[in-house]
Amino acid sequence: MTLQELKNQILALLPTEKAAILQSLTQTINIGAKGITKTPGVCGGEACIAGTRIAIWLLVEARHLGITEVQLLQDYPHISAADLVNAWIYADAYPEEIEAAIRANEAA
Repeated sequence: MTLQELKNQILALLPTEKAAILQSLTQTINIGAKGITKTPGVCGGEACIAGTRIAIWLLVEARHLGITEVQLLQDYPHISAADLVNAWIYADAYPEEIEAAIRANEAA
């Protein structure tokens, strides 16, 4: 397969599929982002910034409440802007999962 053929196939994907591919590529090229992980027994197995206990749903909920990325980076100095990009990509790729986690944690 040529690069152009691959590009054409990627462009034909749904936005969520493109986001999932971008997330995978970001993790494999290691641009300084820690990636997203789900670890049984850590934060209830919810998706988190890798190596932390910062759940993606928590970051999304903060953004819904009007907290800026600058403030998030100040509040969580051990994560990077690339980590936030990964979080937003993950949230865009799995909106039902994130919304379910937000609802579950509101009820708790």
